[in-house]
Parts: sequence; C-alpha cells; structure tokens
Amino acid sequence: LRAHAVDMNGNKVENPIDLYIYVIDMNDNRPEFINQVYNGSVDEGSKPGTYVMTVTANDADDSTTANGMVRYRIVTQTPQSPSQNMFTINSETGDIVTVAAGLDREKVQQYIVIVQATDMEGNLNYGLSNTATAIITVTDVNDNPPEFTASTYSGEVPENRVEVVVANLTVMDRDQPRSPNWNAIYRIISGDPSGHFTIRTDPVTNEGMVTVVKAVDYEMNRAFMLTVMVSNQAPLASGIQMSFQSTAGVTISVTDVNEAPYFPTNHKLIRLEEGVPMGTVLTTFSAVDPDRFMQQAIRYSKLSDPANWLNINATNGQITTAAVLDRESDYIKNNVYEATFLAADNGIPPASGTGTLQIYLIDINDNAPELLPKEAQICEKPNLNVINITAADADIDPNVGPFVFELPSVPSAVRKNWTITRLNGDYAQLSLRIMYLEAGVYDVPIIVTDSGNPPLYNTSVIKVKVCPCDENGDCTTIGAVAAAGLGTGAIIAILICIIILLTMVLLFVVWMKRREKERHTKQLLIDPEDDVRDNILKYDEEGGGEEDQDYDLSQLQQPETMDHVLNKTPGVRRVDERPIGAEPQYPIRPVIPHPGDIGDFINEGLRAADNDPTAPPGSTAGSVSSLNSSSSGDQDYDYLNDWGPRFKKLADMYGGGEED
Repeated sequence: LRAHAVDMNGNKVENPIDLYIYVIDMNDNRPEFINQVYNGSVDEGSKPGTYVMTVTANDADDSTTANGMVRYRIVTQTPQSPSQNMFTINSETGDIVTVAAGLDREKVQQYIVIVQATDMEGNLNYGLSNTATAIITVTDVNDNPPEFTASTYSGEVPENRVEVVVANLTVMDRDQPRSPNWNAIYRIISGDPSGHFTIRTDPVTNEGMVTVVKAVDYEMNRAFMLTVMVSNQAPLASGIQMSFQSTAGVTISVTDVNEAPYFPTNHKLIRLEEGVPMGTVLTTFSAVDPDRFMQQAIRYSKLSDPANWLNINATNGQITTAAVLDRESDYIKNNVYEATFLAADNGIPPASGTGTLQIYLIDINDNAPELLPKEAQICEKPNLNVINITAADADIDPNVGPFVFELPSVPSAVRKNWTITRLNGDYAQLSLRIMYLEAGVYDVPIIVTDSGNPPLYNTSVIKVKVCPCDENGDCTTIGAVAAAGLGTGAIIAILICIIILLTMVLLFVVWMKRREKERHTKQLLIDPEDDVRDNILKYDEEGGGEEDQDYDLSQLQQPETMDHVLNKTPGVRRVDERPIGAEPQYPIRPVIPHPGDIGDFINEGLRAADNDPTAPPGSTAGSVSSLNSSSSGDQDYDYLNDWGPRFKKLADMYGGGEED
C-alpha cells in the first residue's frame, strides 16, 4: 500500500511511503494427482531396480514451505505374490521401480498398486493426503520354450500322392498365445534328405502339419523316420535354454498302390525306308511296370494309328506293319508317322500308360513324275505361242529333278508335228514343228523321267487345243469352237437350231399376248356375274328378284300338275325347286370361242344354252334363240305363287291383273 501524511488542511506534511503486507500460507489444499489411474508395464523376470512408471501429484499451497512439499508412498499391492513388496516408489519424484525379483507373467499378469501423496513433507499427523491407482502389467518374454506333447508321432501316406497331411504334431507353450513368443516353427532336422515332406503351422491351434510336397515311391522307400524340432518366432529370453522336449520323432509309413506302366523311351523314334512290306517287324515298344512287388501282366493295344498301318503284339509289344508305309501319304508330317499305344496292367484297379512311336520314313523313288498342265491351247500356225510344261514329283531329293522331257517315237505324227525344248531341270516348252496344223484337239504324249536311282519315267498326255488365232495370238471364237472338234456342218446345224429355238420362243410370246387379248374380249361380252348358268350351278336357287324383271314372262307356262316335276327327266327342274334324288352334274361348258368372229361366238353360246338341261322351265319356245320380247296373249300367272318366295313379287304383279 502507498500511504500519504497530510495536515488538517490537507497539506502534505511528509513524503509518501509504501507499506508491504505479506500473506502467510496455511495448509488448506490437499495434493491432487494428475490422473486417478496410471498404467505401466514391466517385463517378467526383470531385475530389482527396473523402472516401471511415474506418478505425479500437485499441491496448491506454497511449495517453499512444508504446506506444499508432497511426499509419495505405496499403500497397498495386489496381489501380494510372490512378495508383498514387489515395487517401491521414490517419495519425492514418484518413480515406481521393482524392488524384488520373481515377476512371472505366467503366474501374475497384473498388479494394482495404491499410491498416496501427502503434503507437510509426508507428515501423516499434520499433512493432507490423496491417493491414486497404478496398474502395472507384467509383459511376456519368451522364457518358455515350446515342448512336444509326445516324444514320437506316426503317420501313413499312399505313394505318388502330394499335398497330403500325414501327421499332426501338438506342442505346449506357456507364453502369451498368438504372440511371437508362442507361435511355433517346425523344422525337419533329419530323415528326409530328398525333401519329400514339410511341416506347416496351423495358425489357430499352433499344431505342426506334416505334409507331402514331393511324391514318395513305395518301391524306393517304404517308411521314413523323421526327427523334427520346434521353436518360436521370437528368440528365447536371455538365460533360457531349449528343452529336450522341443525335439520329437515322426514315423511315416508308405502304402503301395497300383501304378500305371510307363514306356521308358517316350517318344520313341525309329528310322526306316518307306515301302517295307506288310508284316515287317519294326521294333519292340515295351513298357515297364513300376510295381516290382506285384506280379502283374502288361497288355498292349493301339490307341491311335491314323492310317491303320501298324499292329502291336498284345503280350510283348512287338510292332509290325499292317500295310505298306508310304512317305507321300497325307498322314505323314515332315516325313514322320506318329502312333500312340496303350500299356495296361491287370491290377486292382487296373492302371494304364501311353507311349508314342515316331517312324521317320526315308524316301525311295516310288513315284513317277507328272506333267502340268493337263490341257493347253496353241495357235494352228507357229509363232511365239508355246506351251510351258512343269514336271512334278511326289518324292523328295534326290529322287526328283532334274527331269528329262522327250516325245515318244510312236506314233510318228507326234514327233512330226511337235517339238519339246527343255528349259531347266523342272520346266520345258512344247511347240509346233510344222508350219500349219488343222484346228482340233490333239493328245500329245510326253515322256518325263526323274533322277532317282533307279530312275522312273511316266508318259503324260496333254490335251492340246489347236485353233485359229487373231493378230494378237489369241484364239478366235469360231476357232475355239472348231478346236473343240466340230466340223463346219456341225457348226451350221447348231446355228440353225438356235434360230429355230428363238423363233419358237417368239411365236409363244405372240400366242400368249393373243390369248390374253381374247380373255379380255370375252370379259367385255359376258360379265361372269350375269352368267345365269353359273348362278344356277353355284347357288342352286337363283330366280326371282328385281334382276329377273327384264324377262318376257309371256314365254313362261304354268304347270298344270306336279307330274312334270316328279316325272321329268333328271336334271330338268324349276329354279326354285329343291332337287329330288341325286343332283346331276352340270355339263362341261364349251371351250372359249375364237373371239375373232364375234358372230360365231354368240351362235355357239346360243347352241350351248339350247342344249342345257337345266335351262329355266316352262318355255314355249323350242330354244333360247326363239325367245322374243312379245307379251301378247292372255296368260294365267297364278302358278307363280307355287314357285316360292322369290317369285312372290311377280305373282303379285301379274297373277291378280284381271281382278284389278
């Protein structure tokens, strides 16, 4: 505080002075831990004095006095094993360290320590206190080596099988499960020099699975005696030794199975000349049965023989030819013929193996050369037009070219008319020797000989068409026909036939057009809908109605009785009568008349109507042609009432005329 001295009048009497007031601390605050729970850890087997963790408490009082001076101590330890004082704490810093040996995670995994902080320098009588909890976890170290639960294990495996688990090895490890200190690693240290087996670890159970990775052979090894060792992923802690129980023996028995016979040389290649006769022994293609301890027989058979050239002895595998082997066959690829054979034993179940035999055929001169082309064309007069000839031989070198080309001496006309010139080993040219040769087709024989030992020759016939040519040396059209072997008379006959054929086609077209015109004319004269006969034939009841009012009804007669219906000739009846008995067939209509003469056409139609037995009844005229439009004379039309409803209108119009 700053104090001022003044008189009664407020006048300054002396200089101001500062007054200092000091607040003396009292112990009115307890120590407070930063955390109520502290977590720490320490490895098992740690030596005394090993640092574990630090706890801290703060006091709001004056730290320069006893009121703010905090001291620490351990109140309790749970569990009190193996000693009640496994840890100690630095009273001033709060550091917790081990004080005794014997920390073992496999026995005690966690300790709970209550720590007290007291001010007044730890004076419990005057100081204020507070507590906190320290959780100390004992961490695992690899201080327990894995140990097999048994000293020996056994298993069984069939031969020739892989990826088969033959035995499960179980171990015990007291370290923390599924940690590097617990995970097991298995090794085969003896008994498997060829590496047939491996041991894989089951990640869940930690068991060792003895697995076949390389097929075993019963005939080579009937059993295996393995020595295996187990360890952990993490190395053992310092001072910990491997247990003798970390090593065990594994006995694996191999069971025999029926194995398939096999051909030791597969593919087997043999060489021989083509053309060997049928029944020739080529080789013995035998198989071996790996089951030496089984008395089994092997039978042989063909599996693939594309050309069916071979036979195999079912007992000993001897291969013989069933046909002549031909190198030029389509079944030969690159001079090699390939066949596959089957060898099967009589085991249970039976087993079989295949073998391939390759036969390399050496070429012999067994194919005579051929000439190409088989047909050619040349002008009848010598010029630059020649025929190029190529020789081809199915054999291969040295049984092919160079070839020799020559013309035969018989018939003599060949050498007289033709000449052949060799260009090189495979080609020659054929040309005319004479100045003119009549057009036609000539068979020209040519002898061609190869260079084989002994050589082979062949007479090939080339059909040569000799024809007249134009200025460019090409055959003319007439010349090509003539060259085909036809004379002048034959050519003229062919041309006449072509002209006749064209004329017939033209006449047929004209006739078809005329017929179409006739059909059109008839349609103009007679509409099919107005053809009464057609109507009667189709519907069987035409008559009456407004369309029939144009008829001259005076020509109709009333029937006096029904006898004319019952006794009249079959097929003749009134249009409104129902047929009695079988209905007669309507006569075939006459052929369409020639429309060129319309009068003839009409007369022929009238004659057909006169002779029609189904014409409308009651006509007084002798024929249709006698009909006229006269309506004179008295007529009784009451009979129209008997003709049915279709004639009712006519009956009403004419039947009652006298009364009206």
